[in-house]
Amino acid sequence: MYTNPVIDENFPDPTIIHASDGWYYAYGTQTKRAGRIINLQVARSQDLISWEHLGEGLPHKPAWATDSQKIWAPHVSEHQGRYFLYYSARPNGADYLSLAVAVAEAPAGPFVDSGRPLLPGPGFTCIDPMAFDDPTTGQRLLYWGSGFGPIWVRELADDRLHFRPGTEAQPIMYPSVSDDPDDYHRLVEAAWVHYRQGWYFLFFSGDNCCGAKAHYAVLVARARHATGPFETYAAATANPHAALLAANSHWQAPGHNCVVTDAAGQDWLAYHAIDPRQLTFDAIDDSEGYSRRILLLDKLEYADGWPVVVAGSPSRQPMPAPADKL
Repeated sequence: MYTNPVIDENFPDPTIIHASDGWYYAYGTQTKRAGRIINLQVARSQDLISWEHLGEGLPHKPAWATDSQKIWAPHVSEHQGRYFLYYSARPNGADYLSLAVAVAEAPAGPFVDSGRPLLPGPGFTCIDPMAFDDPTTGQRLLYWGSGFGPIWVRELADDRLHFRPGTEAQPIMYPSVSDDPDDYHRLVEAAWVHYRQGWYFLFFSGDNCCGAKAHYAVLVARARHATGPFETYAAATANPHAALLAANSHWQAPGHNCVVTDAAGQDWLAYHAIDPRQLTFDAIDDSEGYSRRILLLDKLEYADGWPVVVAGSPSRQPMPAPADKL
């Protein structure tokens, strides 16, 4: 059994992978811990429940972003023994964020930046990258966005360090134009694509991750192709407020999820949320503290062709743990 949270420290925007060395590795957005800035948080576990902090995974900021304190939303994937890190950073002297890519020979790093931005701005559009290899077409795809714009996708080159020449970014999910303050779809970000039984499930989040007015939830859409067209669960149910995972009295603003599969083939949703008992922490860029987003885990089920989380909100009571052995 386990009880949320599984990491009770600021660990936003998580990606979890099952590496070829047999360990699960979790990666989180830049933070400050014990007075020290950590550019890329890395932790590892054998069971998805008990996590060991490994410290810094990106010891040197990219030369083009040495002043950046906005190294956000890391996504790591393993390919032929190498580990590719996609993330966002603010270039020196810029007022926008850029997508970036770094490489390591081990899952805990050290990751070394490729030497130049993958895609610059404008504004906060180049955030929340997620790399996905399409099992049907073999395409190497990168999703990102949005900064009140759409979520985008574009094919990567074979080296995974550049976009494939001749390709263009395609929008796959637009925010709603609603003025309803309860509509999570007014901002869409944090794409995660998961392929299952012929469906491409696009998990994403909206609308406000942090602060005193945090209003965040995990949303979902599905398509028969990795590049869409995607139908949202909200549209399918004609309920603009529909969400896969929304807040309850114990956890605020759950979102920015990944999907990880345990040793028995069961899918799990890992995501961050805010504990109302400890809302803030000693953050990098806010002397009065900033939303403390900790790591939670819940089982992902499927019903009527859609992902489902029991009760539609984060668990707090003891729950059966993931399988750590077949």
